[in-house]
Amino acid sequence: MDLLTTAEAADYLRLGERKLYELVAKNSIPCSKVTGKWLFPRNELDRWVLSGLARPDGMIAPEPPPIVGGSQDDLLEWSLRQAGSGLASLTEGTAGGVARLLRGEIAAAAIHFHGDAADPNVEAARAMPRLHDAVLIGFTRREQGLLLPPGNPRSLNSLADVLESGAKIAMRQVGAGAQMLLDVLVARAGASQRRLNRLEPPCLTGPELAAAIRTGRADCGIATRAAARAAGLKFVSLAWENFDLLMRQRTYFQPSIQALIRLMAEDSFTQRAAELTGYDTDPAGQVRFFH
Repeated sequence: MDLLTTAEAADYLRLGERKLYELVAKNSIPCSKVTGKWLFPRNELDRWVLSGLARPDGMIAPEPPPIVGGSQDDLLEWSLRQAGSGLASLTEGTAGGVARLLRGEIAAAAIHFHGDAADPNVEAARAMPRLHDAVLIGFTRREQGLLLPPGNPRSLNSLADVLESGAKIAMRQVGAGAQMLLDVLVARAGASQRRLNRLEPPCLTGPELAAAIRTGRADCGIATRAAARAAGLKFVSLAWENFDLLMRQRTYFQPSIQALIRLMAEDSFTQRAAELTGYDTDPAGQVRFFH
């Protein structure tokens, strides 16, 4: 341990000794009193200085916290636990996760963009100027569709049926991948968003949307087959999508991420995906894009 005297610490921090003693008296600086003398660990002083670092927009922290943000997914949450990765989850939707990733607040974002591009996730990663060191790791392909009450009492078998019947549809928040998919499908049908009989406020996750349908607050909504199965709801398939993990290249080599990637190659991962239903694990662990 490199210990500095009061004079050395003052010189190291470019402060006067009087100011340093004021900070000591206020218990505002890391130090230790040994046989009547104040000593200052150099590495703790470095951390103290960095703790007050003001970062301009676009500057990221050296190491993001061990959190996977973005879209909610049952298989992903199981995998984070099963891999012993130490990664927590923070589910706020695809766009919310990307915003946190750009600010350095999470290690990776689970994303499923939708649009006119052949591969919307890859195109979105390529188009992010502040993510110049991006890497996109395949997790799975997922089946998205209409969630409906058991028995499908309103005989809704397509989005056209939803639009024509005026059925109440549970929505997701702006920026959620499922909401992007709904917007794309409505546009492709040549319909207006005003024709949707929306349940408000928006549901923040797929399971929350499923609960709205299960309790009768909505007639339908878009989420995954796995969410439908977990809630005991009927499911009408609308699309398959890429569900990927977006991160910075240096994060890819962190032990927590590597533990998750190793799990994706195990039989237990494929078996759990089959149990949850609505997953294709072929892309799992593949580097699908990098800058």
